[in-house]
Amino acid sequence: MLSAFAPVDVALSCLLLMCLIGCGTTRDHQATEQLLLSDAVDRSVSTIDFRPLSGEKVFLDTSYLRSVKSDSFVNADYVTSALRQQIMAAGCLMQDSSKDADIVIEARIGTLGADDHRVTFGVPENNMIGSAATLLPGAPSVPQVPEIALARRDAREGAAKIAAFAYDRETRKAIWQSGISQSRSTARDTWVMGVGPFQAGSIRSETRLAGSSLRKFGRRNTGSPPNSFDRPPVDYTAETRFDEGWPVLENELGGGRGMIPGTGLVPGDELPPMIAREVDLESETTTR
Repeated sequence: MLSAFAPVDVALSCLLLMCLIGCGTTRDHQATEQLLLSDAVDRSVSTIDFRPLSGEKVFLDTSYLRSVKSDSFVNADYVTSALRQQIMAAGCLMQDSSKDADIVIEARIGTLGADDHRVTFGVPENNMIGSAATLLPGAPSVPQVPEIALARRDAREGAAKIAAFAYDRETRKAIWQSGISQSRSTARDTWVMGVGPFQAGSIRSETRLAGSSLRKFGRRNTGSPPNSFDRPPVDYTAETRFDEGWPVLENELGGGRGMIPGTGLVPGDELPPMIAREVDLESETTTR
């Protein structure tokens, strides 16, 4: 005969098992979301090559950026500043008024947001035992069984899509367009037997356990000397020195890079097209 207290015993056994397993909880994801959005914007902007407009007086028209509304800290102002940095690094002469410029650059945002999903390996939170206990006369109420997970992963992904084009201020004729620059950023939190979160993803330079460093990954050097342009490319995510507006890629002794690789790329990522193209050209020249 089934005891009326069997469901209670099962519930207590589950609670005891949970006490023997580690537990980790992340309370808020506001900083993570901001990093996801800003990293996605940085990746998109870093692939836009404004060097075809180098040396020209340009004005950045942000009319279609200001209309983007966001409750997040990362908004149209951040995108505007990122574009201005990339434009000036390409050697363009930024003007505060369109009347002082020869070329107008118009930019727009197609996407700026983040999604998340969760995968659990184990028993999800449920009230099956409590429901079964109600079928037995005189059985006490059984609380809802919490989630019992052998492993769990929370994955978040940020996305940004940015484009720009340029036209002559007086004739209104098209001069240049960037094409669509679309990118994504990731953040992954993993728990194993309740221990975690193990934090990884493109927004982090290393794997961390609840904020503590575990393993650090190397970064790829994205700097390269010019071939297709007189002006060399500048890594958007790198610390770069300029001399009279020209990027300094050699140190004072005449060797090495003056551009310190940034964190825009992680192992396995593709190089930005403008840099990858010139790296390929340099490799062909070297083999010859």
